[in-house]
Amino acid sequence: MPVPGWSDGLKKNRIFIIGGARSGKSSYGVALAMKLGKRVAYIATAEPPELRDDEEMKRRIQRHRAHRPKGVTTIEEPIDLSGALKGAQKNHDCIVIDCLTLWLSNLLGRGGAGWRKKTTEFLKTIRSMKKQVVIISNEVGMGVVPANRGARNFRDIIGGLNQAVASESDKVIMMVSGIPVVIKGK
Repeated sequence: MPVPGWSDGLKKNRIFIIGGARSGKSSYGVALAMKLGKRVAYIATAEPPELRDDEEMKRRIQRHRAHRPKGVTTIEEPIDLSGALKGAQKNHDCIVIDCLTLWLSNLLGRGGAGWRKKTTEFLKTIRSMKKQVVIISNEVGMGVVPANRGARNFRDIIGGLNQAVASESDKVIMMVSGIPVVIKGK
C-alpha cells in the first residue's frame, strides 16, 4: 500500500493510526513501518489463537499473520505491552503496535484490575521511546451510544486512552475506507 503525505521526511517518532473496523489501519501501519525502518517489529495484542475458543477470531489472527511482509518480526503480547515495546526497541528500527483496542479489552477481560496502571505505564514507555513507533487503535466514539453499561465503560476508557496517545503522537492519521487522512502533523 502506498504511503502518501510523507514528503516532510520520515523522521516522526510516534505515529498514531486510528479508524473504524476494516478501515485499512493494519495494512497501512505495516506499509508505513516498512518505509520508516529496515528492522520492523509488529506487536500483536490479540490473544494467540492457541489460547482462544473463538474459531472466527483464530481465522482473523491467521489472516493477519499471513499478510505481514517477510522480515517483520512478530511479537504476540496481549498484556505486557510496555515490556514488549522495551524489548523490541533493542533490535528494531520501527515498532508497530496493533492494536490498543484489543490490548485494553484483554486487560479489562481479566477482571479489569490494573488497567489504569498498565495504561499509565504504556504512555510513559511511548514517551521514552527512541525508535519509530506506529500505534494502531479503533475509533469507537463515532457510533451510537452503547446500550449496556459495560460497553459504555469500555468506549469511555478506550476513548480516553486514544486521546492520550494522540496527544503524545507527532502525527495522527485517521483511516477512512482505506484512505489515510492526516489529522495531526504535516
